[in-house]
Amino acid sequence: MIQAVIFDLDGTLMDSEILWVQALQRAYAEKGCRIPDDEARKLVYGKAWSDIYKNVDERYPGHYPTIKLAEPVTERHFLALKAATDIRIHSSIALLRRLAGEFPLAIVSGSTRGTIRTSIVEMGVEDEVCLFLGTEDYSPGKPDPAGFVMAARKLAVPTTECLVFEDSEAGVRAAKACGMFCVALQQPGRPPQDLSPADLILPDLAQFNLDALDT
Repeated sequence: MIQAVIFDLDGTLMDSEILWVQALQRAYAEKGCRIPDDEARKLVYGKAWSDIYKNVDERYPGHYPTIKLAEPVTERHFLALKAATDIRIHSSIALLRRLAGEFPLAIVSGSTRGTIRTSIVEMGVEDEVCLFLGTEDYSPGKPDPAGFVMAARKLAVPTTECLVFEDSEAGVRAAKACGMFCVALQQPGRPPQDLSPADLILPDLAQFNLDALDT
């Protein structure tokens, strides 16, 4: 029986991953490093940021001495790109609002707490989200279930009674690793990922019906 709901942020509530791709490219371009579009997408989509920076540094070493130096530059470019477009996934946000009327609701993301906080305000769901966890709050990142386990503990709900909405292979694997029910959002035109472990896969969360989930 579902007692709590957890949403991912990037790619699930905010269509932000392509902007993160561009932000990463611009951050490294500042150092004279060009990352091709296809490679940048493969590096970013569905990955935890700790893994993204590690993989970029292995492929393009020496441009940023530490992850901590790359993060604020990438985030600066992301915020500039985001200011120019509406990246909210409105059908997902509508579902969040609906479910928040029935269950305690959290966001668990690989983004920073600052980015999550700003996104919550932009989505207008400050009253609906009772807890959010960012990359600073848990380790290791997805596909390890640490973030989801921490959220369940803070919500005082067993992991097996949580429902997760995700869009990435890593996120789905993390949710299933701790026994959570998982609905995967697979929007058209995104890089292919293996979302098959999810309990349900949908192209739009407007189609979600709690009764359709075999709990």
